[in-house]
Amino acid sequence: MSKPNPADLDFSDAVWEKSPFSDGGNDCVEFAAIGSFIAVRDSKNPEQAPLVYTRGEIRAMILGAKAGVFDHLA
Repeated sequence: MSKPNPADLDFSDAVWEKSPFSDGGNDCVEFAAIGSFIAVRDSKNPEQAPLVYTRGEIRAMILGAKAGVFDHLA
């Protein structure tokens, strides 16, 4: 599946979500479903174009995080 250029997508109706573990601050990333893709943006720079991933890419990242693969980065 080819990913679209984020500049070509309409994010005006996106419902952005961030982790409750972000301590209420803006040092977090936010996620939104955009059709069959997942957009990711920096919560402190919401005006910047988000990155766009396939659901498979996001699923692999989430499973890796749950398995502790990225614990050394925290």
